[in-house]
Amino acid sequence: MMLKNQVALITGGGSGIGRETVLLFAKEGASVVVADVNDSTGQEVVEEVKGQGGQANYVYADVAQANHCEEMINAAEDMYGKLTILFNNAGVMCAGDDDAISTDEKTWDYTMNINLKGVFLGCKYGIPALRRAGGGAIINTASFVALMGAATPQLAYTASKGGVLAMTRELAVLHAKENIRINALCPGPLHTKLLMKFLDTEEKKQRRLVHLPMGRFGRADEIAKAALFLASDLSSYMTGSSLTVDGGLTAAYVTAE
Repeated sequence: MMLKNQVALITGGGSGIGRETVLLFAKEGASVVVADVNDSTGQEVVEEVKGQGGQANYVYADVAQANHCEEMINAAEDMYGKLTILFNNAGVMCAGDDDAISTDEKTWDYTMNINLKGVFLGCKYGIPALRRAGGGAIINTASFVALMGAATPQLAYTASKGGVLAMTRELAVLHAKENIRINALCPGPLHTKLLMKFLDTEEKKQRRLVHLPMGRFGRADEIAKAALFLASDLSSYMTGSSLTVDGGLTAAYVTAE
């Protein structure tokens, strides 16, 4: 029960990393607010939590909309009396996201609005709530692509995640003396629907796997465990950091045969 008496809000909580984190946080004692744009998957994970004896509720929230972000924070406080953990996890990868020449402005703007502006808006309305609670933890989902380049480009996605890292550091410094810890989580490539819909051939998968020292894609539940570490007192002296969970990818120059 590492999160006993804590209240967590998780954006993109209906699927992937978000869903696994909802289940884990609830198991560890947190009351969880699931925010998503997909009502069915959001409600499904809430019912799963309740079926296991946990506490959870769903709110519809498009993180690119300021009023939605303000309302989801207010909903968490109304439901459970406070907010102590905010996981800004919602994100998108677009099929038209390529290099600077090929990526159109619509794809760029859409990606930035959710992946970067969505984190900004979550913090804009979430930080005052954590102040009211006397402190807490914010986790922002970035990516390993914010740390290294790739010849299989998704430029808007990469740039948005780099922005998340920079914003996380600055907010952490600003609010460190308020008992508010703010860290970024940098997952490596995961076996999730979000990525696998792009890696739809064995050739595309192997193009990535050859660079992974562990020789496999990560799992969403493995990232959820890292989020639990950042949300809990186990990371009580960490703020402004980026936790990379990538199977050794960013450490590798040449992998073992």
